[in-house]
Amino acid sequence: MRAVTMDRFGGPEVLQVRQVADPVPEAGQVLVAVEYAGITFVETQVRAGRGPAAKQRPLLPRVPGNGVGGRVVAVGPGVDPALVGTVVVATTGGTGGYAELAVAWVEDAVPVPAGVELRDAVALLADGRTAVLLHRRAEVKAGEWVLVEAAGGGVGSLLVQLAAASGARVIGAARGAGKGGLVLSLGAVAYVDYSRPGWEREVTELNGGVDLVFDGVGGEVGAQGMLAVRPGGRASVYGMASGSWTEPAGHVRAVPDGGVPSAAEVRALTEEALALAAAGRLRPTIGQTYPLHEAAEAHRAIEARATTGKTLLIP
Repeated sequence: MRAVTMDRFGGPEVLQVRQVADPVPEAGQVLVAVEYAGITFVETQVRAGRGPAAKQRPLLPRVPGNGVGGRVVAVGPGVDPALVGTVVVATTGGTGGYAELAVAWVEDAVPVPAGVELRDAVALLADGRTAVLLHRRAEVKAGEWVLVEAAGGGVGSLLVQLAAASGARVIGAARGAGKGGLVLSLGAVAYVDYSRPGWEREVTELNGGVDLVFDGVGGEVGAQGMLAVRPGGRASVYGMASGSWTEPAGHVRAVPDGGVPSAAEVRALTEEALALAAAGRLRPTIGQTYPLHEAAEAHRAIEARATTGKTLLIP
């Protein structure tokens, strides 16, 4: 089969498409013919060997990729053969996703409900369960003002929808004026461009500050976002796309992270995100797709902040 491989850490050029042996499902595993593979910002950090990934680098050589969607074509010992032919999204354990075939533990393979396109399901696999969990832990209430950073990204665009559906008034923030139309179409009442100096003052001018900020950016943007939170407000800090975490300011309460969810909780969160999509209440934004052999270009675009929403690979 064809797969994207890397035998060293570095720039996007380390990603090379090669012919490798087909994976064989072991006991408790399924083999998926991959139609779409998701790419996350964290995967670009793992490839580069920087950020949180630098502390525990995976073994090389490897095939990157942690989330796929496709049809089950074989099962390992102990797995119900009736699963063959089922269309699923699956987490692969952090490796093996950028390929034509991928193996996953059967408990990590979730059937795609009727009415949900496979590409949408893959876009929701990682980002959907993350957004659902963050929204739940933040306890978003009707009437609150909520600031969502990176609102045009995979997780951010979903947080905008979830918060708006809860009755909150959402202000979406992202880099560049071009993402404003998308963010407003997802339910935000206002959009601010955080590449503009003093953007946080634009937020406070709308209503004197927000009750909650979702910060997945960190760095200077995260710190400025904290300034837009009114005293006693809260911050959900979940990412560091800038390369550094944001500490909630003294006047802001941190939303408890609640710890790492169990495997069963992760599956339940995935099923909830897919159910919301099936009901028409959650819509992933797929900004761009790349063929498998252009995985390096996909990583370059993500790192250059030149993408909108979710980025998918098509083997």
